[in-house]
Amino acid sequence: MTMEADLRTLLATVSPRVFPDFAPNDTARPFITFQGIGGPVIRFLDNTTGNKRTSRVQINVWSNTRLESLALIRAIEAAMCAATVFTATPEAEPVNDFDADLPEYSCSQDFLIHSTR
Repeated sequence: MTMEADLRTLLATVSPRVFPDFAPNDTARPFITFQGIGGPVIRFLDNTTGNKRTSRVQINVWSNTRLESLALIRAIEAAMCAATVFTATPEAEPVNDFDADLPEYSCSQDFLIHSTR
């Protein structure tokens, strides 16, 4: 499997609604989205690539309450750090947000994921 497929499977253990990049407008909350946001490229001195990659991934939780979004992102952090299909390291504490127009709460956290290329 790819890292993205492994990630989606892992995140579905926390909440069944998981989407890469964005969720459809009518998706019931809570749900999770994730997106790649770069990461260091691993290259050898001869300019070839190895069989590993390091990806920076942002994981977002969208919910009806701030407490729910924070509880879910904490559960995601625990699952990511316990994963055996890849190695994940949180880069910082979660960031909370609120969209008054929807209304909707979110929590996001960035991870470095080391996986097979």
